[in-house]
Amino acid sequence: MRTKTHGVYKRVPAFNLQEMLIVLAIIGILLLIALPNLMPLITKAKSVEAQTQLKAIYNAQNTYRYMYSKFSADFNELDFEPPKTVNENGTANYKYEIIEASNSGFKARAEAVTDFNGNGVFNVWEIDENGVPKQTVKD
Repeated sequence: MRTKTHGVYKRVPAFNLQEMLIVLAIIGILLLIALPNLMPLITKAKSVEAQTQLKAIYNAQNTYRYMYSKFSADFNELDFEPPKTVNENGTANYKYEIIEASNSGFKARAEAVTDFNGNGVFNVWEIDENGVPKQTVKD
C-alpha cells in the first residue's frame, strides 16, 4: 500500500491475505489444543448456579421450618420458583426438585439439563438440612 506525501509515494507496512490466514489457522490449532483442558473449568463455573440455588432452597426450607416446625416438599409453600431451564427457553442449566421432606429433614437435588463436557454424564448436586451442597454425580 502506498500513500502520497508531498508528491512522494511512501510504502506503508501491511499484512497480506496469506499471512492473516496463517495466523488464524495457528490460533485455531491452539484453541483445539487448549479446549479439553478448559472443560473442567467451564463445568465448575456452571455448577456455581446449582450451589447458589440449592442454598436458596435451604434458606427457604429453614424459614418454613421456623414457621411450621417441619420441612416442605412443595416449592410453592417455600415461596421458591425454580428458574426456567435452557430447554424451556430460560437461562438455568439445572432442574431442581425436592426429593424428600419430613419434620426432621429434607433433601433437594439439582440435576444438569446439559452435558457440559460431552461425556454423557450429567452433573448432580444435592443439599439437605445441614446446608452444605454436595456433588453426587461429577460431570
